[in-house]
Amino acid sequence: MPAPSAPSFLEPGDIVRLQNHPDWGDGQVQSVIGARVTVNFRQMGKQTINTDHAVLEIVMSNPRD
Repeated sequence: MPAPSAPSFLEPGDIVRLQNHPDWGDGQVQSVIGARVTVNFRQMGKQTINTDHAVLEIVMSNPRD
């Protein structure tokens, strides 16, 4: 069975919001490894999100692009 992967549109530097926890604030994607995305949120700090079980919405694509 192939390893799960994060949505292909997520990249380090993207600004995202966790769909079910908008109170966490916006966060910047730090790394994407398979379905695990590490995000540094304004209100919750660094969190690892499993995108098989949670939805990250892009607020802004990598501002350096």
